[in-house]
Amino acid sequence: MQNRKSETLIRAMEVLNFRSLIIFSAFLRVLLIVYGEWQDAHMEVRYTDVDYLVFSDAAALVVAGKSPYKRSTYRYSPLIAFILTPNSFIHRSWGKFLFSASDLLVGYFIRTILKLRGVPDNLSIYSVIVWLFNPFTFTIGTRGNCEPIICAIILWIIICLMRGHLYQGAVWYGLVVHMRIYPIIYALPIVLVLDPNHFHPGKKPFIIDWNSRQHKSNGSSSGINFFDPKRLWVLFQSIFTRSRILFGLISAATFFFFTGIFFYLYEWEFLHEALLYHLTRTDPRHNFSIYFYHIYLNYEREFSVLEKLISFLPQLIVQIVLVFRFAQDFPFCFFVQTVAFVAFNKVITAQYFVWFFCLLPLILPWSKMKLKWEGIFCILLWIGAQTHWLFWGYMLEFKGKQVFLQLWAASLLFFAANTYVMITIILRHTYSPVFKRLVTSRAQKTK
Repeated sequence: MQNRKSETLIRAMEVLNFRSLIIFSAFLRVLLIVYGEWQDAHMEVRYTDVDYLVFSDAAALVVAGKSPYKRSTYRYSPLIAFILTPNSFIHRSWGKFLFSASDLLVGYFIRTILKLRGVPDNLSIYSVIVWLFNPFTFTIGTRGNCEPIICAIILWIIICLMRGHLYQGAVWYGLVVHMRIYPIIYALPIVLVLDPNHFHPGKKPFIIDWNSRQHKSNGSSSGINFFDPKRLWVLFQSIFTRSRILFGLISAATFFFFTGIFFYLYEWEFLHEALLYHLTRTDPRHNFSIYFYHIYLNYEREFSVLEKLISFLPQLIVQIVLVFRFAQDFPFCFFVQTVAFVAFNKVITAQYFVWFFCLLPLILPWSKMKLKWEGIFCILLWIGAQTHWLFWGYMLEFKGKQVFLQLWAASLLFFAANTYVMITIILRHTYSPVFKRLVTSRAQKTK
């Protein structure tokens, strides 16, 4: 009886600590939004992200019954403009509060995922803090960037998969790919995770507890052995399962449903700006990508098929390798996929970093990396390489100096820093599949 009371008290304290964390985080974000309004009104450099002004103008056009794409540089799903329509009749900061609320929701989902995997509450709280009090992430929403909504949906999809709510997860997956193309990279690991040995009709998958994680390096058996014909044959036989087919059909139907509605409303203008533009985007302006200088020098001419292949092939190969290596540990797989996708992309802007920042807390409890000194070195290396790039970007954009070569060299250095940090994280990660593999009678017969 006494033990039960003490356990109840501990749980109450854990909830209270997390609630206090969320309340303080919410207060910080409200304070930053209010401060942002003051800075916008009194200082030359605005706090509000330029994208937020684009969102607000597009939302005002929707309220007026016009196409959001009448606003130049609006290249998002009309859903963003629709949910920001209260900017026009409630308050211009409505969207900032919405994005910041999504930011807090990401923190809640991080804790939910870690608790589902049996991570102790103190570790869960530390992981949540990495998101909620990361200066980069809490300024994203308060400055008016929509990425926290995308991050929240991706984490909710992970929760749906872990709880066995596959078809709900499929709906959200179709929606998030419609809103932002990049989550399409998670399609293959999701397909691999929907293994018939994990998911049985009417049953929830069995999640491997954090306490029973493998205490060995990621060099241990993980991924798929391409040199084992029996494993490959079993894999091929089990690809077209009911859960995989239905997940694909439902997510595709959701994607085409929203795409079809907005194509009907805004025709080819929507299709080009919201989808096709992002697939063919080549930005001649300076950005973090190692390809920007080549694009800048050759922007006036059409790129050859070979040039396009050279820029796309490394990204594709890295994605395939990471997926087949880490798919069963899918939160970690999502993280390294996203880091690699951003690092190898033809265009990289600062807002892309939030795509993997929301996944970082999900892998920390399985990392053997010590904050002192290796962790601090990785953090300082990444921030230092980014700051070095920003210095040359400032010299080019604000001082008018012709420093394109120096900026390109800074992009190469930043790429090297991203690669080093990603490899270090992989080497220090304890590979831990999310679901326990239950051998079916069919698999036993195949053996």
